[in-house]
Amino acid sequence: MILFPAIDLKDGQCVRLKLGDMDQVTVFNDSPKAQALEFERQGFEYLHMVDLNGAFEGKSVNGQAVEEVLEAVDFPVQLGGGIRELAQIEAWLDKGLSRVILGTVAVRDPSLVKQACKHFPGQVAVGIDAKGGKVAVEGWAETSELSVIEMAKTFEGAGVAAIIYTDIDRDGILTGINWQGTLDLAQSVKIPVIASGGLASMADIEKLASPECAVLEGAISGRALYDGRIDAKVALDLLRKVKQ
Repeated sequence: MILFPAIDLKDGQCVRLKLGDMDQVTVFNDSPKAQALEFERQGFEYLHMVDLNGAFEGKSVNGQAVEEVLEAVDFPVQLGGGIRELAQIEAWLDKGLSRVILGTVAVRDPSLVKQACKHFPGQVAVGIDAKGGKVAVEGWAETSELSVIEMAKTFEGAGVAAIIYTDIDRDGILTGINWQGTLDLAQSVKIPVIASGGLASMADIEKLASPECAVLEGAISGRALYDGRIDAKVALDLLRKVKQ
């Protein structure tokens, strides 16, 4: 069971948003590199990064900050936000990313995702972000008519390494993960599912460690790690005891 600390990038800084709103921003660190090194020091074994500007603009915006992180840390890093072409996927993997996360393009052009999975086996994840159970795109600015499970099933058997499922209605407000929606998704597909959006407290970590959640690959935590609601050492010790 993996606990992924999150670094969300906006204008070169490490931030958290509330409800996916780019105007509701809290800056937690001016140096994403320093934050990544701190997460590594705390014992995390994987890092989740999102280029927020990139997600809205459809291209890499915080690439320099990501590259600085990749050069500084030894643990694997996954990145989403503005990655929408095969050439971009290849370029990021060549720079040392372990996994790219495709979101908007997975809705707009599922065939590209399937093609990427063939070219880069085990290194392509799909980010499914939802508002009210419907898939959101373009940095959460638009909502499609596609349901989360419908979208996930389109990639069954394609070789997608993981689905990162974010409930936007809970993201950044510390109200707890949408366990029902997340577990329903994980039980509906064979692709590993990572929970995101709302991880709020050690109670959520305990829930994640329960047998009911063994179907998940892990969860992503942002704000609760930054403000100390989740104790990194205690959380990691608890989750390492979970048998997959």
